[in-house]
Amino acid sequence: MGGDDAPRIVVEGAHKARGRYPQARFIIYGDEAEIRPLISRYPGLSDVMDVRHTPDRVTSDDKPSVVLRTGRQSSMRLAIDAVANGEAQAVVSAGNTGALMAMAKFSLKVLPGIRRPAIATFMPTQVPGRGCVMLDLGANVDCEPQILLEFGVLGGVFSREILKVNSPRIALLNIGSEAMKGRETIKDAAELFANAEHLPGEYVGFIEGDNIGRGEVDVVVTDGFTGNVALKAIEGTARLIIRMAKQGFKKSLLLKLGFILCLPGILLAYPALMALKKRLDPRYYNGASLMGLRGLCIKSHGGTDSIGFSNAIGVAADMALIRFNDKVAAELEKLGLGKDAA
Repeated sequence: MGGDDAPRIVVEGAHKARGRYPQARFIIYGDEAEIRPLISRYPGLSDVMDVRHTPDRVTSDDKPSVVLRTGRQSSMRLAIDAVANGEAQAVVSAGNTGALMAMAKFSLKVLPGIRRPAIATFMPTQVPGRGCVMLDLGANVDCEPQILLEFGVLGGVFSREILKVNSPRIALLNIGSEAMKGRETIKDAAELFANAEHLPGEYVGFIEGDNIGRGEVDVVVTDGFTGNVALKAIEGTARLIIRMAKQGFKKSLLLKLGFILCLPGILLAYPALMALKKRLDPRYYNGASLMGLRGLCIKSHGGTDSIGFSNAIGVAADMALIRFNDKVAAELEKLGLGKDAA
């Protein structure tokens, strides 16, 4: 029931996701009176969707600490519990991020060898067909060096198993690429990465914010405060460029005339333009993973549409199909982290 246009985007997103994942089955929690009419719009969807009615829901204004105590029968909590008890392989929500993190951490618990879960997402780069994973994006404001190392493991496994990068290049986000720059925490983390013998990838040093999109690294590791600021700045800049381009086109008669004169060429280039539009469209990168938990939990952007939500479902399905947490556990054991924590 979370998101600006829920539950419509959830039901429609599940319908769209069936095209890529015909084997998927869904349990949907929320107001049955709202959900059933939406399901009936799509032939066959009711055969793969089990509706569980609950009148309680988490709103965007609810405080995580309050929801954790009082939201045991909310649609969000019951969906998370379905993963905790093994009835579902993953939970996808477009609701309150803080509440989702608090409930997921409480109900699912963290993996052995992981101290704190992290919010991670896939970001496009200027290299066609190659993106990068960035974490943490807001779950942990301050991070000790050891926690950043654990984030590197999570991101490395995601890059290798989901994005199919044979040897992911892992970097720490810093204010400079030189070894002497940055806070002591980031310098200590760099030493841990450099001395780690069994990383799921290769540690390549520091990276600055303006290089995230260049495609030179596959995993960007940072604390949640810095990561969230960087992500919001990137998203805001992308929206600014698109808005300025649209405004300029509407106001300029010369541009409109040029469009008319060049229309035949534009029609020929249409497939390439649509491909570019898709690469820049945030809906196709929707679905941030709450990594490091014992169960898979995916956070969809609250303002997305059904296309974006279907892609968030896709992230969950891909991670479930490869048994992502089993891969993470194996890598943690190689570093001597999983066994110690267990």
